[in-house]
Amino acid sequence: MDPTDNTLPSRPSNSPAPGATRQKVQQPKPQALANRPGTSAILVSTRQKGNPILTHIKLLPWEYADIPADYVVGTTTCALFLSLKYHRLHPEYIYSRVRQLAGKYNLRLVLVMVDIPNHEDSLRELSKTSIINNLTLILCWSAPEAAHYLELFKSSENAPPTAIRTQQAQSYKESLVEFVTIPRSINKSDAASLISTFGSLQNAINAQPEQISAVPGWGEKKVQQWCNAVREDFRVENTKKAAAPAVPTRPKPVPAPAPFNDSPDHEIDEDEEEAILRAVMAESRKIAAEAGQSSEARPPGVQPEEMSEGIIAALARLRDEAG
Repeated sequence: MDPTDNTLPSRPSNSPAPGATRQKVQQPKPQALANRPGTSAILVSTRQKGNPILTHIKLLPWEYADIPADYVVGTTTCALFLSLKYHRLHPEYIYSRVRQLAGKYNLRLVLVMVDIPNHEDSLRELSKTSIINNLTLILCWSAPEAAHYLELFKSSENAPPTAIRTQQAQSYKESLVEFVTIPRSINKSDAASLISTFGSLQNAINAQPEQISAVPGWGEKKVQQWCNAVREDFRVENTKKAAAPAVPTRPKPVPAPAPFNDSPDHEIDEDEEEAILRAVMAESRKIAAEAGQSSEARPPGVQPEEMSEGIIAALARLRDEAG
């Protein structure tokens, strides 16, 4: 450095100026990394080598992986493959495979290949197993059908719920067309022709079949279905009402074997009363004998004559007390 040079050395750019306050350094805030999207390929277990299903998976790629399930078609969705012919020979196989999953997936499918004629009992057993172990059974009758199910679940992995929701009508015209096309074989073009011909829904409903048949594109079948739809009565399904408790019916009074005058002015003497009681007892003994229960109807050791005498004595005491 030249000693004759009176200039001061320049201040570094990162050093604060004299008298200036040092500012606090702002550190960047850590941001959560977005979850990596799952692989776009269907993961296949090495157990499935040689399965004809793999030759029919053509819309999506697939690759072998070390997974507890047979197929992984989503981040939280897996599938087990089961042939009913194999299940009949080894019924314990599916239970051991379900235990290996150990709740690792939210949606666990069992892709069942129906390849035996009498499959009702096997499917009934698997249905009970699926309910207990939180499984979803999907039946297929061919390898292309099974491959299509795997492709469908994998392609719908990130689909929103609105993908399978029907679109709601946004305008009156769309609602009108949707209403007119409810009967079968009536399409949107037929609805547009009907609306343009009659001008309003009320006129279309009140129109005669001959007038509707004049609408372009409306044949006899469409006219008949439209008239049936707008003129038939509403079908109301009656709910099954709970059966009301049965009201106990009172037993019919047994008529007296011998009619007598029960008016207040008539007084029954003792002879008449004893005759009535004897007639009643005779009638009861006759009924008991016909039913074969004469010995069970009376207490052991008591004869019918003794029962009648006891009844007569009791009535006599009641008459004395009433008198």
